[in-house]
Amino acid sequence: MAAAGRLRRRLLLVVPWHCGSRRGAAGCPPAGQVRAAFLRFFQERHGHRRLPSAPVRPRGDPRLLFVNAGMNQFKPIFLGTVHPRSELAQHRRVVNSQKCVRAGGKHNDLEDVGRDTYHHTFFEMLGNWSFGDYFKEEACSMAWELLTEVYKIPRDRLYVTYFGGDSLLGLSADEECRDVWLRLGVPASHVLPFPLKDNFWEMGDTGPCGPCTEIHYDHVGGGRNAAALVNQGSPDVVEIWNLVFMQYSREVEGNLLPLPQHHVDTGMGLERLVTVLQNKRSNYDTDLFTPILDAIHKGCKGPKYQGLVGDADVGRVNMAYRVVADHVRTLCVCITDGIYPGVSGAELVLRRILRRAVRFCSEVLQAPPGLLASLVPTVVGVLGDAYPELMKNTDQIMDIINENEAAFLSSLERGRRIIERTVQQMEPSTNFPAEVAWSLYGNLGFPVDLIDLMLEEKGIRLDSAAFNELALEDAKRKAGGPQAGRLQDANTRLDVHALARLRSSSVPATDDSPKYAYALGQHGQYEFSPCQATVLMLYRDQSLQKEVGAGQRCGVILDRTNFYAEQGGQASDQGYMIRLGQQDILFPIESVCLCGGYVIHEVTAVETLRAGDQVQLFVDETQRLACMTNHTATHLLNFALRHVLGDHTEQRGSHVTAERLRFDFDTKDPITVEQLQQVEQVVQDAIKQNEVVHMAEVPLTLARGVQGLRAVDEEYPDPVRIVSLGVPVESVLSRGSEAAVHTSVELCCGTHLLQTGAVEDLAIISERQLVKGISRVIAVTGRQAKQAREVGQCLAVEVDSVSLRMKQRSTSIPEMQNLSKEVGQLTKVVANTAMPQWQRKELQTILKTLQRTANTAVKKLEVQQAEKKVQSLLAKHCNQSLIIDTVPADSLSILMKVVNQLCDKSPGTSVLLLSPQVSGEVLCACQVSKNRLPVFSAADWAVAVCAQMEGKAGGSPVVAKGSGNAKGMQGALTTALEFAQSKL
Repeated sequence: MAAAGRLRRRLLLVVPWHCGSRRGAAGCPPAGQVRAAFLRFFQERHGHRRLPSAPVRPRGDPRLLFVNAGMNQFKPIFLGTVHPRSELAQHRRVVNSQKCVRAGGKHNDLEDVGRDTYHHTFFEMLGNWSFGDYFKEEACSMAWELLTEVYKIPRDRLYVTYFGGDSLLGLSADEECRDVWLRLGVPASHVLPFPLKDNFWEMGDTGPCGPCTEIHYDHVGGGRNAAALVNQGSPDVVEIWNLVFMQYSREVEGNLLPLPQHHVDTGMGLERLVTVLQNKRSNYDTDLFTPILDAIHKGCKGPKYQGLVGDADVGRVNMAYRVVADHVRTLCVCITDGIYPGVSGAELVLRRILRRAVRFCSEVLQAPPGLLASLVPTVVGVLGDAYPELMKNTDQIMDIINENEAAFLSSLERGRRIIERTVQQMEPSTNFPAEVAWSLYGNLGFPVDLIDLMLEEKGIRLDSAAFNELALEDAKRKAGGPQAGRLQDANTRLDVHALARLRSSSVPATDDSPKYAYALGQHGQYEFSPCQATVLMLYRDQSLQKEVGAGQRCGVILDRTNFYAEQGGQASDQGYMIRLGQQDILFPIESVCLCGGYVIHEVTAVETLRAGDQVQLFVDETQRLACMTNHTATHLLNFALRHVLGDHTEQRGSHVTAERLRFDFDTKDPITVEQLQQVEQVVQDAIKQNEVVHMAEVPLTLARGVQGLRAVDEEYPDPVRIVSLGVPVESVLSRGSEAAVHTSVELCCGTHLLQTGAVEDLAIISERQLVKGISRVIAVTGRQAKQAREVGQCLAVEVDSVSLRMKQRSTSIPEMQNLSKEVGQLTKVVANTAMPQWQRKELQTILKTLQRTANTAVKKLEVQQAEKKVQSLLAKHCNQSLIIDTVPADSLSILMKVVNQLCDKSPGTSVLLLSPQVSGEVLCACQVSKNRLPVFSAADWAVAVCAQMEGKAGGSPVVAKGSGNAKGMQGALTTALEFAQSKL
């Protein structure tokens, strides 16, 4: 049986795969077979190690939202930062099929998906890698063998490109690569040179880079020469495979240095390859998508997918098919890999993707709710064999999609009505008002690209400049700038006269008890009760008013509210309100303040707003829940600090937002790494116990008698609210109870979770002393905390790798200098990245030691190298009072050391040395004997010499240095001698 299996696998590598000329002809290989053949070809025929796909959530790389290329997981190898003892460091030849997502960030295909037949947010990247093993000859040969002998792609349809050189960088054409292709039998007319932008690949602004060679396929064929269409954006001639040869490193200064080890990194999109092998012109016509498109048609009962684009696609039905098919694949993969729709980073991008898909399902395809989730089993059927983790999470993926779809559908319908109504009221040939778009974006969660798309369908454009202005204002307000504060005060801070007038007019204080009206639903989700209210008064420019016009910002006083006003260190709620009977007019609520018992909602009036209006309030539930999580976590942190540091630890202040929490407290001594770890552990233990959070209002005198109660030095209302974790409030209040000593019990008016388990995790990402005796910690919770820990672990591995390489004591100055640079870069990253503070402190201590070690090693090696050059120069210029010469030196530092040592060993001698560099630069260093001063100045000498080389110099009368251009070096040597002779 085993032998039969091996035979079948061999046959798969030699079976003719060519499809007939008729589209959809029998015998075309299914996508799964194409992927499997690629992996087996490199694994069995060429000795590559097959690795599974990395998750699409980047591990420990905060700069990436998603894994967007096959090489992401191998970055440490390319950068030389891989731990020598890690499994990654053992790889020489590797092959895999990597799940990739390109949406958001630098590589963003989201807005193009659906408009054409080849853009995707999720795709599979087939790749083979060599880490210091084979190079151009073998890489090109294997690629050609696979495409022409295994996949049986006609050779006359393939064109290859190579790097044509760059004179500015001093790089010649990659003739080595060109010659490899010619030796493989590719006709010279199909081997084409291209410039830097097409055929030179760089990882970033600095780091590994090199020329690449691309293989392009001509869909038309028929014996024609399509060379003129390569790299011209023609849909008929497309790139299918890119082979990158990493042989240089771009330094901070911009110059290129050869890498000590050469690597190969190749990438071929499976979707595009399958399109070629199945003789299609659209990725969506392959069996990677057709089962999903069929399932969409079955679910929406509308017209079938026809592959139409542009104006031919009436009603954008075909675009909707493509959007939904692409986006549901992305949703399945991301959710499986732990990225869920959310409010920031990758989670926010995924929420945009989901909402975009929901909108096309609902409004264009007219599908019933639930269609998107119903497609999940079909996606798992297509991708599950390659990525078995999908099969384990099918139900979870469907639940998450259904929950998010239900949350967005009501907002979508309301948003559509708002757009319709606004368009009807607009003057012809005007842009869509930015304030309405901002309301859709901020209050209903509409992605900007979705707003653009909905407007585009009506032939209208958004006023983008005004929208960006509103976004900037919002960012300033959230940052708490002084101007934003003054603007808010004018509308939300009631002065003494306004308060007196309200009371004399018998305007009752706001009933804000509905802010506590929430409960856990059947599936563990938080459900917030709706709230209807009446506008009692409006406040604008420090004046009470009965009416405010459209477009004006004002404070709104209601008889009741479910919005939390900023107090007790917790940020206010945000959201919107609507007038009863006018569902399509949103009044955004940007902040909420409490003043003299009145809750003032800062609102932008989209239309005229009047006292007496009946309104319904909608809190931004995502933001509120995040604040609740962080506020409960703050109580846990307060308890943990006192538990670890002692009862003398007292709270001095706190601030809770949706993003993070800040906590100030007094302490006698600086907090140690061990204490930070212990504090986090105490919090995590309480989270795991999933304690019930008990809350109740009690008389203030009774509350103050609780032993162990935590309270800050401020005025509390009577009755006051007690928040107790794990112990019912009545037990805490019972006579002689010490419950508050052993758990967290605080006076607090904030909103909290109902159970501690929802915090999930807490990581302290910053700790510092504000003044002597008072410290401040900043912490994050949930997925942010998990991500901070992942980043910390990855940085610890990088630091460990540098440490190990440092211990190997290289005798190469460039290598030690690179290590020193790496330590410096790591030091900056560790200082500025969100990670556990205890781990930051540990790594900073290690890095400080490594930096000293590296600098000492470089200095020692430079001295040793300088000594050798000095011996040679002394032998050449024995007993001379003037030495002018050229000498090879890797840096100005070494050149200066040679000059210094020469003068030390030959007192009374004046020395000037030039050192030509590979880059064309010439370094200059000189020193003048002190007994020649002040007539002979080193600074003047260097300036005169470097001027001959069109360069600059500077220094003191004794020592000086500079640089110039190699073209003037001979003239500079002559000038150096003449100048010295004129002064001696």
